[in-house]
Amino acid sequence: MIRYVIHRLALMIPSLLFISLLIFVIIELPPGDYLSNQIAELRAQGEEANLARIEFLREEFGFDKPLLERYGAWLGVWPGSRGFSGLLQGDWGWSFEYNKPVAEVLGDSLFFTLLVNFFTVLFIYLAAFPIGVILAQRPNGAADVSFSLLGYIALATPNFLLGLIVLYCANLWFGLSVGGLMDPVYENAPWSAEKIRSVLAHLMIPVLVTGAAGTAVMARRLRANLLDELQKPYVTTARAKGLAPMRIMLKYPLRASLIPFIADIGDLLPQLVSGSVIVSVVLNLPTVGPILLQALRAQDQYLAGFILLFTALLTVFGMLISDLLLALLDPRIRLSGRAVT
Repeated sequence: MIRYVIHRLALMIPSLLFISLLIFVIIELPPGDYLSNQIAELRAQGEEANLARIEFLREEFGFDKPLLERYGAWLGVWPGSRGFSGLLQGDWGWSFEYNKPVAEVLGDSLFFTLLVNFFTVLFIYLAAFPIGVILAQRPNGAADVSFSLLGYIALATPNFLLGLIVLYCANLWFGLSVGGLMDPVYENAPWSAEKIRSVLAHLMIPVLVTGAAGTAVMARRLRANLLDELQKPYVTTARAKGLAPMRIMLKYPLRASLIPFIADIGDLLPQLVSGSVIVSVVLNLPTVGPILLQALRAQDQYLAGFILLFTALLTVFGMLISDLLLALLDPRIRLSGRAVT
C-alpha cells in the first residue's frame, strides 16, 4: 500500500505542472492584462505621474517577457521576474487589484473554502448513502417517488437561487439573516471557542444549499447501482439459501455498488468549488469564490491563477483519496496499478 501511495503521489507532480501551464495560458488568452488596462486608463485621464510607476511594475513583474518566461517566473523556476520568487518558493504572487500580496488577500478564505467543502462532501455522502440504500430496497414505492421528485427539483434549481430562497424564507418567517459564516461580532476577533461554535452554527445553510443537488445525484446513483447488483444471479442464489435480505445487501451488492460511489469524490470537489462562486456572493461567505470572480473581471492574473491552481489541487487530492479508498475496497484492484486479467 505504501508503494502505491508513493506511486500516486509521484503522478501528481506532472499532472499539477500540466494543469498550472494550462491555467496560465488560459488566463493569458484575453488581450491585455491588469497593468495594461491601468496604463490605458491613466493615459485617457492624462495622469502621467502614476504612469511611470505602472510601467515600472510591468517590468518588475515580467509582463514584457515572453509567455513561457512569465510562466517559469510564476512557478519560480525561471529568473524572469524580480517582483516575486514564485510558487515553488512559497510566494503566491502580487494582487494588483488589491495592491498587496496574494497571501494577504486570501487570508482565511482558503481555510473557510476547505471547511465549507469538507462539510458539504461529508453531508452529501452521509445523507446520500442511507437514502440510496433505502430506496433500492423499495423501488418505485412512495419514498422512492417522493425523493425522486425532490431530487429533480434540487437538480433543476440553481444553487444561488436556492440560496436566495433560503435567505428570503429565513427573513420572512423567523426574521433572521442567515448569510455569512459567523456572527458579525466575531469577524475580526481572534479564534476562540465561541467563534468556532458560531462558525459551525452558520455552516448549516451553505452546506445545505451547495450540497442539495450533489446529494440527489449521489443517492440516485447508489440506488441505480444497487438495483443492478440485486438482479444478478449470485443475489438470487443467496436468497434461495435463505439469507436475510439485509445481510445479502450489506455483504455483497453494497460493496460492489460503492465503487462508482467513492470514485466520484475527485469530481465532486471541483464542482463544489466552482459551483459555489455565486452562492458565496449571495450568502456573503468569506470563501475564495467572490475573490476569484473579482480577480477574473479585473484580469488580476496572479490572484486568479493561484485560486484556480488551488481548485485543481483539490481535484488532484480528491482523485488521490478516491483511488486509495478504491484500492482498499475492491480486492480486484492491484496496488501495483496493473489491471486484473
